[in-house]
Amino acid sequence: MTEILMPKATAVWLVDNTSLTFDQIAGFCGLHPLEVKGIADGDVAVGVRGADPISNGQLTREEIEKAENNSDYQMTVVKPKYADLHSPSKRRGPRYTPLSRRQNRPDAIAWLVRNHPELSDAQISKLIGTTKTTIGAVRDRTHWNSANIKPTDPVSLGLCTQIDLDEQVKKASARRRKLEEENPEMLADTLKAQDELQADQDDDFKSNDDIDLETLFGGSKD
Repeated sequence: MTEILMPKATAVWLVDNTSLTFDQIAGFCGLHPLEVKGIADGDVAVGVRGADPISNGQLTREEIEKAENNSDYQMTVVKPKYADLHSPSKRRGPRYTPLSRRQNRPDAIAWLVRNHPELSDAQISKLIGTTKTTIGAVRDRTHWNSANIKPTDPVSLGLCTQIDLDEQVKKASARRRKLEEENPEMLADTLKAQDELQADQDDDFKSNDDIDLETLFGGSKD
């Protein structure tokens, strides 16, 4: 079966907008049925924005209706006209990001820093086509638009594929295991620093919700 774009985001949309079974959604998206069940229960893909497979040309409404009327029916992927543009290939240099999506990169950086602190700046840069300077600004909250940054899964934003993200996380995890084997004390200090930094960032990202309006506007209405 043709591999679809953004399988988890697509599964989120199908769970929210159809009456398909977990097995049907899993078969179409290339996921495990238990993973789809986790999405429905809110335990998996938390914060991932659903991707409509109809609007992006990977599925037809007729296919969904057939599957909804027959729980044994497996939907067929419609290969998008632009599929060749997304075919896996070896590339050199940073990933190219369309102009329309570049404004979302700080949101993606914030999500990666918070959810995958094991990733290096070089890996994040390669994943979403940004610079280490921008990553550093998001990390230490000096980015010019920090007040409006909302951590968002880069896969759902279309800045990278789930396969690329999983590959980089796997590499980072392997690097961490190697470091642990060679110098466990150094790793412990590194993880502690990462945890403290992540806690600070989480507090910063939530700070906008804790603003005292009376303080902001110089006192009460009285």
